[in-house]
Amino acid sequence: MLASKEHTATNEPEREYSQIVTLEHRKKFAQFFTPFPIAQFMAKWITANKKLQTVLDPAFGLGVFARAIRQTNKECSIKGFDIDGYILMQAANIFDNEKNTSIHLKDYMFNDWENRYDGIICNPPYFKFHDYENKATLKEIEVKLGLKLNGFTNLYTLFLLKSAYQLNAGGRAAYIIPSEFLNSDYGKLVKSYLIKNKLLRYIIIFDFEENVFDDALTTASILLFANDNEKSEVEFINIKTLDELFDLQEKFAAYPKIKSENAIVFSKLNPEIKWRAYYQEQNATRFKNLVPFSNFGKVVRGIATGANEYFTFNQSKAKQFNIDKKYLLPCVTKSIDVDGAFFTTEDFANLKEQDRFVYLLNATEPTEPSLKKYLAKGEAEEVHKKFLTASRNPWHALENRPPSPIWVSVFNRNGLRFIRNEARTRNLTTFHCIYLNMFSEPKVDLLFAYLLTDISKDIFNDNRREYGNGLQKFEPNDINKSLMVDIERIEKKDEEKILKLYHEYRNTALKKQPEEGLLEEINSIFIEMFKLT
Repeated sequence: MLASKEHTATNEPEREYSQIVTLEHRKKFAQFFTPFPIAQFMAKWITANKKLQTVLDPAFGLGVFARAIRQTNKECSIKGFDIDGYILMQAANIFDNEKNTSIHLKDYMFNDWENRYDGIICNPPYFKFHDYENKATLKEIEVKLGLKLNGFTNLYTLFLLKSAYQLNAGGRAAYIIPSEFLNSDYGKLVKSYLIKNKLLRYIIIFDFEENVFDDALTTASILLFANDNEKSEVEFINIKTLDELFDLQEKFAAYPKIKSENAIVFSKLNPEIKWRAYYQEQNATRFKNLVPFSNFGKVVRGIATGANEYFTFNQSKAKQFNIDKKYLLPCVTKSIDVDGAFFTTEDFANLKEQDRFVYLLNATEPTEPSLKKYLAKGEAEEVHKKFLTASRNPWHALENRPPSPIWVSVFNRNGLRFIRNEARTRNLTTFHCIYLNMFSEPKVDLLFAYLLTDISKDIFNDNRREYGNGLQKFEPNDINKSLMVDIERIEKKDEEKILKLYHEYRNTALKKQPEEGLLEEINSIFIEMFKLT
């Protein structure tokens, strides 16, 4: 039982709770607690509604929002939902004298659809599609709202959609959620719905150097709604510090009679694009003659085995199970095994001699007894029942993904990392594969020279996904849809100059002494040709 009832205007209840439950328990229920000052900011938006009588918190937890609301409004009725009975038992102790606060051990997504509220405030659970019963929940949204959403949709956006539906006329809502959906493919229909119902007023994007939530690798944003027909636009606001967030309180106190500085009318919002374009400067706007990356090739993810420990081999493991080399494909399994911009046959040989896991089981025609025995071992360990293997026929037949000439990193903190796969080995999902079309294959060196430059990384960054603490991610389509300079416009003499510098750089890189000045020269050539004057 929490002991700090007298400290409810702080995060002391959350701190104490985090000490008495395991991190595994908190992760199971996606319990990432809102800092109390942020809860206060959100509560002030809600309580500024002079007709506030009913408030909903769909993911109540320890009631940080209810505690913030009670600082200024003692009378409104607050209803909370949560699916963790233990945390609600602790919350009940905090609110045991609150006659106007009711807490319900129920799943919000399947309950309470018939009610409307004057205020809705929430930090919803951050569950990815494979972490919750997404089929049943998506079906609920489809039936109730008529929205058939992508199967990869994160749960927090479903909470958001339901709450927008439940907002009373004249009501207000405040949600703190990852900003990921603003720039993801699954967020397109979510954004379309928000545009259509015209309730969204402000999107506040946290551009902090550190995470807003402890233990959560994600960025954050606050979405403020008002069902009042007072505005026909959304204002995007970037903040770098909590002080900047609190400065907004005075501005919002004058709503709706306030001037918006970076607002986009609903009719101009495009749900098909990454909404980063509305709140961050786009690097691509500084350059001319840009075309989609897909003009030259296609990016696809690496091979997903569904059970890397089972399907990957080093020489020792192959010897242990007597697996013939004809059943093993050369394959890079970890990004740490590639430390430069070029991966050569010599690099692969060195990894093999170090007994690293650089082979992938290719059991398409299992005829030898030793291989059949190893497959039987997999079935005994129920490898064939895992999520990916269960969907394959036979379960041990891997994707037909040939070696690609270029790899690109999935996660990074210092811009995209491209690798020239000169060894022609396969790769797991640690890298994405870049396959060039038949017209671009002859220009692979010119393209790769461009990919190594700062100008290419700057333009690609317009399509990045951010996960907090500077971590960025690029899905294959993020790159496919990105812009790049049209290398077909480069004249022959300039191409020869670039390639000369590129090969000089390659030679220094293979000697493990890369001369970065050569890349700077290449970068300067591209800038001179494609920068807007």
